[in-house]
Order: sequence, then C-alpha cells, then structure tokens
Amino acid sequence: MTIPPVEQQVTFIYAHDLERTAEFYGSVLGLEQVLDQGACRIFRVAGDAFLGVCSKGKRSPEPGGVIFTLVTPAVDAWYKRLKAQGVPLDGPPERNETYRIYNFFAHDPNDYLVEFQRFLDPAWPKPTDR
Repeated sequence: MTIPPVEQQVTFIYAHDLERTAEFYGSVLGLEQVLDQGACRIFRVAGDAFLGVCSKGKRSPEPGGVIFTLVTPAVDAWYKRLKAQGVPLDGPPERNETYRIYNFFAHDPNDYLVEFQRFLDPAWPKPTDR
C-alpha cells in the first residue's frame, strides 16, 4: 500500500493571551510569522515545520502535557539569549546521558515548556536540504 505524502508539519498550542504569546515566539525567539488567521498565528520553525499559536477558544491551554522542542547546534547561545531577556528557565544547559542530548528548558507565557536541544547521538538524522 502506498503511503500518502506529508509535505509539512504544524503543531498547535493554545494561549491565554494570544498577543503576548505571539510576541514571545515572534520577537523573543525570532520565529517568522507566516500567517495571521486572527485567532491563530502560525510561525515557521524550520523548513516545512511550523508552530501555530491560537487563542484558547473552546480549547484549554494544557502546558503540562506538551514540550515544544527546538533542535539546534547553538544550545548555549539560546540559553544566553533567553536568560538576557528574562525568560523563565529551569536551569543551564546540561548533558542528559539517558537520551544522549545536551539541553535546557524555558517557559513561554502560558508555561509551555520550550526545550532547546542538541542530539549527541550520531544516529540522529542531519537536517535535510529542502
């Protein structure tokens, strides 16, 4: 059976304060906003991966069950940038031998965890040229 194509990916999270949350992802993290749908703002994370931030509407923000992870070779630089901007952080970057990563966690205005991570495992696939 042929697998139908998937060309892009969007993860949606819900915000108590859409403007403040859009400011965090757009200005603090510097993600490009590619679409403003009024109740939702969509940001390009990398290539064809996107994050949608929506006003809560009929959905409730549930940050305890979501981690938004950004894979980057510049974990330390992200930590310095976010610390300088007063973003709540769980601590400095650390090696996690269990998962073979180097990472730290920040919190967005809704208390979603935003993880900045570098894979230390050589089996992790390299970014594709798209």
